[in-house]
Amino acid sequence: MKNCIVFIISLAALVLSGCASTSSTNDYGRPGELVDAAVVTINNFSNDPNMTWFRSNVGQARAVIIFPRVVRAGFIFGGSGGSGTMLLRDQKTGEWSYPAFFTMGTGSFGFQAGVDVAEVVLMVMTERGVDRFLSSSVTLGADASVAAGPVGAGVSAAVSDILSFSRAQGVFGGLSLEGGVITPRNEWNSAYYSRDVRTVDILISRSVSNPQADRLRRDVARRAGQ
Repeated sequence: MKNCIVFIISLAALVLSGCASTSSTNDYGRPGELVDAAVVTINNFSNDPNMTWFRSNVGQARAVIIFPRVVRAGFIFGGSGGSGTMLLRDQKTGEWSYPAFFTMGTGSFGFQAGVDVAEVVLMVMTERGVDRFLSSSVTLGADASVAAGPVGAGVSAAVSDILSFSRAQGVFGGLSLEGGVITPRNEWNSAYYSRDVRTVDILISRSVSNPQADRLRRDVARRAGQ
């Protein structure tokens, strides 16, 4: 029995190390690559016939966080991770900010196996949710409530700080972000804007800009009906 437990733990560790390697391999090498991928993702969501609610309500979000590639893998112990970019809507002007960069990691336990890749978009619906992302890190479900966003038409969303939407085809069923930790990717923020910069400088003060992200800002505004 003891040998069996040791074998399972060793196998789980091996798979998780493979998961980390897979996430690294499938992540983006530069922030500009992530911004370009985010353009594709926001348009994929908006054109998906199953994302009727998302398409009709994205304009109500205070912010959107776009993860073009979240890698999920596991055997008994599982995990997922990816890089994303957040744009904040000015409530007075409706203008969307330049992007701030984040990483997300989640963990889970249960009988699961395999690897797949998902596109994920988070709609931050409340001021409380926005405030949490201006801190050092956010634990979904603890620091800010999170619920799966509805699909289709004629349905209601759960009352939550954050609504999560995912598009994936793979061995895992749904993507639960409960307990996931989202952390600012400060080195990418500084590299993208060519100076030391904080998340609040990008999203609130709006003291930096990069024209490479103008297409993403335009597409998000267009999809939000602005």
